[in-house]
Amino acid sequence: MSLLVVGLSHRSAPVSVLERASLSADAQLKLLQDTVAADPAAEAAVLATCNRIELYADVDKFHAGVAELSTLLAQHSGVGLEELTPYLYVHYEDRAVHHFFSVACGLDSMVVGEGQILGQIKDALARAQELHTAGRLLNDLFQQALRVGKRAHSETGIDRAGQSLVTFGLEQLAAGGEVRDWARGKRALVIGAGSMSSLAAATLARAGVGEVVVANRTLDRAARLAQILAEADGTDVPARAVPMESVPAELTRADVVVSCTGATGLVLTAEAIAEAVEGRTGTPAAFDAADDEQTTTGADVRPLPATSVGADENCPLDLAAVQQAPVPQAGFSVLGEAAVAGMDAATLEQHAAWVDNATVDRRAAARRPEADAELISALAATAATVGRIPERRRPEPVAMLVRPEPVLFLLDLAMPRDVDAAAHRLAGVRLVDIESLAEASADAPMAADVDQVRRIVADEVAAFGAAQRAAHITPTVVALRAMAADVVAGEIARLDGRLPGLDDKHRAEITQTVKRVVDKLLHAPTVRVKQLAAEPGGAGYADALRTLFDLDPETVAAVSRAEESTEMNAENRGPA
Repeated sequence: MSLLVVGLSHRSAPVSVLERASLSADAQLKLLQDTVAADPAAEAAVLATCNRIELYADVDKFHAGVAELSTLLAQHSGVGLEELTPYLYVHYEDRAVHHFFSVACGLDSMVVGEGQILGQIKDALARAQELHTAGRLLNDLFQQALRVGKRAHSETGIDRAGQSLVTFGLEQLAAGGEVRDWARGKRALVIGAGSMSSLAAATLARAGVGEVVVANRTLDRAARLAQILAEADGTDVPARAVPMESVPAELTRADVVVSCTGATGLVLTAEAIAEAVEGRTGTPAAFDAADDEQTTTGADVRPLPATSVGADENCPLDLAAVQQAPVPQAGFSVLGEAAVAGMDAATLEQHAAWVDNATVDRRAAARRPEADAELISALAATAATVGRIPERRRPEPVAMLVRPEPVLFLLDLAMPRDVDAAAHRLAGVRLVDIESLAEASADAPMAADVDQVRRIVADEVAAFGAAQRAAHITPTVVALRAMAADVVAGEIARLDGRLPGLDDKHRAEITQTVKRVVDKLLHAPTVRVKQLAAEPGGAGYADALRTLFDLDPETVAAVSRAEESTEMNAENRGPA
């Protein structure tokens, strides 16, 4: 097996490159024909979707195959080889199988678990079969990939992963409330018209938003999505499409914004969002510092007394932050509770050791260092026992500035991000992005589903490799048995010459006896050699068998061609 895949996808290339490298139907046909006509490749298939372009081939030379496939991709895509090369990835043999099975299961999709890829794989196989560019290897590979993908969807919840991400993101925007109650009547702006954006738009429409506006670089795609939303059963939501240039104006009208594009830069800057909020409220949307600074309302705030450690950069505690806190309960200095409240035991012990080692000038005249060291040691011992400083010994909670209710809800489902992370700090804005979703959903069911699918892929890759290696030796075994049959026939003919009066009954019995002897002698070696050939590195057993029994290579090749022709005639009736 010498499977090679060269391609690019949304994971390796920006959308601008993917769009320019996209292949028309005619270009795909010409690429297949040119690939099998090239010297290193015997078979070829193209998987071309909106998010990936991959060329699969059975090659006899790795480096020559990579060079040839890369050149052909560049020629037929219209993107220069020098420009295209940095975005190309290459997988070979078992790694290529693993990649393809992962693609078939939706693990490599922009929307994890999406099932549309299976139809695209089926179409790619049908196209290669129609042009007779798919031989035994690619037929087996694509058929098995379809089975693996179907198994992943039937045995796990991977197909719910994309739905879960959108739903969970909206639930985060709703801050624990019912999404339907929160979304009802709101105006929604969806940026992007891909799979995830479409899913988000449909989810919002079902939730009862008052309007859905779709913005996309390609206006036709936005219009198609808007039409689907407007005509969908069970929804009665007006939907319209706008070009990307209209996003700033639409942002001023929108209550909810969902963005999921393939852009490599920011789609919505913090400044643009602030302007939109100001346009909605009539007041500037200042950056809220409530998350960064502690403030009190009506409290007596006094500065901390001077200490010997407040400016020492070697201190394991963040004392600079402590200096901004209100005065702790009486009797504790910066080396006491205000500094260590909430710290874990290991950090407290580190701080105690730092004090005890006298790495700073504690100004004995100004304070009694023994008391500080004793205090920290006592606090460390307490933390080691209960895990944290007891709540009753922590400083009184401080009042936080109350943030205004959000007027603009942002859901960023893109990776890399579409929305400036600084928008988290904008007053009047609630932003949920991939990073915050990951933190909030560390134990989400989709993670377990993805792990389960990965195990399925690993098992199927091992099984496919074993089957291919075993199949590789089959023509040699068949040729060996054919040679043994010829030897038996020759010996029976020679026996007829020496014993011309032998009757048919005895001749048949002798013939059957000789065949049984040969079969028994060959049975164990041929069964064992198939088992050994199925293991990694087992390809050499076919060569050993041919050498030991002096088999004619052309005979083996003829058997292989005959088997392949029979299999292809059956498989070309259509993919499973």
